[in-house]
Amino acid sequence: MGDSTKNRNDGSPIELDRTDRAILNILSAEGRIPVADLARRVGLSKTPVAARIARLETAGVITGYRATLSPIRMGLAHVAFVEVRLSDTREKSLAAFNRAVMAIPEIEECYMIAGGHDYLLKVRTRDIQDYRRVLAESLSNLPNVAATTTFVAMEAVKENGAPAV
Repeated sequence: MGDSTKNRNDGSPIELDRTDRAILNILSAEGRIPVADLARRVGLSKTPVAARIARLETAGVITGYRATLSPIRMGLAHVAFVEVRLSDTREKSLAAFNRAVMAIPEIEECYMIAGGHDYLLKVRTRDIQDYRRVLAESLSNLPNVAATTTFVAMEAVKENGAPAV
């Protein structure tokens, strides 16, 4: 790997070799793995693996570590995907919508999309009644919302949150 990938956190992709990808795949599945175990699994000693992890963190490839929670065990089994169409899509209105979305804890994910709607939200609640409350009290009151369309998930077939490396 060249020096061009070191200390670069400008959002552009960096080159990843086979060992980097192996480290990332293992860390994304087992974030608490000891460095010694990780090193053994990728065929290196602890020091170069620790250096690679530090480089990947500095480069912004690894953005943090966190516990993966079970929404089902927490009583949040209801998932709805909500298409949102705005009445105004000028930059100021988009920024206001984006800020307001951040304040609604039930919104797990929010994407600006191309097509017939402007945003796609993933909303997680206890049940359909709780979702109706969130829709009425929060989603419908987001800035510049002209219309929403809700799709209720019946089953999560794949939901791991980790990109393929």
